[in-house]
Amino acid sequence: ANYPLQNPYANKPTMKTAILTTLIAGAAAFAPAQTGKASTALNAAFDSEIGAASAELGCWDPLGFVTNGDQKRFDRLRAVELKHGRVAMLATWGFATTWSGARFPGCEDTVAGHQAVFSGPEFLVPVLLTAGFLEVSWKQKEGSFPGDFSSSPWPVGFGPYARSEEDMIDLRTRELNNGRAAQMGILGMMVHEQLDGKPFIFFDKFDIYAPLSGN
Repeated sequence: ANYPLQNPYANKPTMKTAILTTLIAGAAAFAPAQTGKASTALNAAFDSEIGAASAELGCWDPLGFVTNGDQKRFDRLRAVELKHGRVAMLATWGFATTWSGARFPGCEDTVAGHQAVFSGPEFLVPVLLTAGFLEVSWKQKEGSFPGDFSSSPWPVGFGPYARSEEDMIDLRTRELNNGRAAQMGILGMMVHEQLDGKPFIFFDKFDIYAPLSGN
């Protein structure tokens, strides 16, 4: 089936306002924080955490979320960042997959992209139920690093890929950075879908990588 690249919201001022607000919020992330030397010293407590911007910048916190050196707050924000990154990675994958034409049985007539969310409750309810199930099933392991769900009824770990502490740190860092990229990626795809119906900017569709499909 062919799924036309529709742009139902391109002419609506509310969408343009939302996009402008997003751009302003993104620019605010690069605004200099009004912090003193004491705040810089406290931030140094997190310089050794994974995902630091660089050896020179250390824990880059321009908006001052953890300038008080509160480890508990840092861990909470890191857990939230990881969760958003994991959701964004799944969203990016799902966005590209549905835009390529793949559908679950019974959903052949569902539109692709972000517009599918507004197709009707019969498509949105399964997503919310799945999210709710994962939310109550996977729990943070006490005393471990943020995002460690290995103590859940359905453990999620590193499998055979982490044979040492260095391997574990490397995999955690990759997940964090990929999640950050995915958050920007899914935001960009949704914005460009609303702007001109081309979420991938240079391509009309995205050919998914399916190594087990036989193609």
